[in-house]
Amino acid sequence: MGKHLPTADPLLRLQASITARDDRLLDWLYDHGVLTTDQIAAALFPSLDFTQRRLRRLTALRAVDRFRPNKADGGSHPYHYVLDQLGYDHVHAQRGLGRPRRDQARRRKQSLTSRPDLPHLLGGNQVFIDLAAHARTHPDTELVRWQPASAYHEPGTLYREGGDPQIIVAGAIGFPRPDGAGVWTEDGRSVPFFLEYDTGLEHLHVLIDKVIKYERLYTMSTWAWPVLFHLPSARREANLHHRIAGIGLETVVATTTADLRGALGASPAHQVWQLVDRSGRHRLIDLPYTDTRHDKEFLTHTAPDQEDRAA
Repeated sequence: MGKHLPTADPLLRLQASITARDDRLLDWLYDHGVLTTDQIAAALFPSLDFTQRRLRRLTALRAVDRFRPNKADGGSHPYHYVLDQLGYDHVHAQRGLGRPRRDQARRRKQSLTSRPDLPHLLGGNQVFIDLAAHARTHPDTELVRWQPASAYHEPGTLYREGGDPQIIVAGAIGFPRPDGAGVWTEDGRSVPFFLEYDTGLEHLHVLIDKVIKYERLYTMSTWAWPVLFHLPSARREANLHHRIAGIGLETVVATTTADLRGALGASPAHQVWQLVDRSGRHRLIDLPYTDTRHDKEFLTHTAPDQEDRAA
């Protein structure tokens, strides 16, 4: 009677099948929670059919899991993908982290499926997905960093040497908690930014309060990134600009709308960003910022001319 060959370790079987594109997807799901089939296809794959085949394979390997929320008016949304347990094991191994909890995938999926602000999370993720999708077809561009909201929840994460130590003492209280942050590069230049994604469901004073928190951070820091407000409509955008025009901001606040981008078929990289108290629209790469640490890390960056910043 022949000997039974030992069953291959599921994690080793997954790691033997993984591609660089799979790695990027698993990293995104680890950091940002959930992405839909359409989002994954736009950012990473040449076609929807290709995407679906690969996702079925990753699901069979227990790298990812999926759920499909029902629509309020009947029917269901596209599949929403999250990490399965082996996906967590793989990401932890790649990042040199300890073994994850055995029930981490189940707990995270349960949290996401019952999350009341899931549309807000997906909408914020969509802005970064749109940048990644743009970069996939424009070789001179890249989304080189995409940080989740959780990266800025711990006290002191916004502090830089030379800034006011009160930023550490106060922790996250009184300071912004962006919906995400990123670094976008284009033609040998780069720009870091914060994102605030607005669904239009909050009262406008909530957005004003966020702007004030960024202004407080600006006055106490040695660095400042543009703050991007992605709004649903032109009316919402005009009301926000009207409300903050008299504040006398030093912080760079730029806005765009889902309506405008939809009408133009424009990505967030395009000339869709309106600065407060300035006319016209600007490309993401042209928004001004101050951050010497960023400039040292991204040596290809050409700093904005100071006269342009004052214009």
